[in-house]
Amino acid sequence: MKIRNFVLAGIAAAIVAGCGKSKSDGPEEPEKPVTETLTTIKSGQTIKVMTYNIHHANPPAQAGVIDVNAIATVINAEKPDFVALQEVDKNTRRSGVNLNQAQDLAAKTKMSVFFSKSIDYDGGEYGVAVLSRYAIVDRTRYPLLLAEGATGELRSVAMISVAAEGGSGKFYFASTHLEVSDAASRMAQVRELLRINSGIQGPLVLAGDFNAQPASEAITALQQGFNPGCSSGCPLTSPAASPSRTIDYIFLNQQASAAFSVLSYRTANEAQASDHRAVIAELKYK
Repeated sequence: MKIRNFVLAGIAAAIVAGCGKSKSDGPEEPEKPVTETLTTIKSGQTIKVMTYNIHHANPPAQAGVIDVNAIATVINAEKPDFVALQEVDKNTRRSGVNLNQAQDLAAKTKMSVFFSKSIDYDGGEYGVAVLSRYAIVDRTRYPLLLAEGATGELRSVAMISVAAEGGSGKFYFASTHLEVSDAASRMAQVRELLRINSGIQGPLVLAGDFNAQPASEAITALQQGFNPGCSSGCPLTSPAASPSRTIDYIFLNQQASAAFSVLSYRTANEAQASDHRAVIAELKYK
């Protein structure tokens, strides 16, 4: 009996020790233990990054249906190291008050997660998230506001860092989703992204749904600090069933452009799980 009690006490202590709170500038999902966590991006290594607007896991042809498994299947088929997610529900009535989509996707893909709330929605939260195959070092939430006098949804950025060889010793990856209807707000958010980037001391890959096409004012302005991964023609991403617009991108800041070579840039050949195509890039660390 004494041995049994000692073992149980040890297990309880281990559980308590694993529940420490990580630092963050805003709402987050705590990192959960995963079986395939990597630690450091090394010179000569290729990483795969993805951005995916998941439409709150609602297949567009099936009104009212929530299918997180379909989103996880798309992600697992590509085996990315980092995923930027947009339109993510957390405990909303429309998706299920007990369903935390970011955490559920992390479990189904065996990745670590960081969620950033953009707005309160339908009894829960709605925002963006990052999944990582690498152990997360830092997690930061940045709010993106609307232009003065504008109405619409507030937006945010979910940014993480992981360990990387050389330079600053860190690689940054971020997910965002810009304003859809008000161009002035979208430009204000681009200016904030440029300001955020100016304070990042290392390579940053910024990915998401920018709600702006390649020749737009917003994308042109963003290139003051970032280079698109799709240097020679960006693939169409929306609507998924028959894409006619490019609004989802993977961008590299100047440090990332110097540190990585873009080996490939494409969309996933899947059009049912969401109303956007997932975008995937392979980056080789120099």
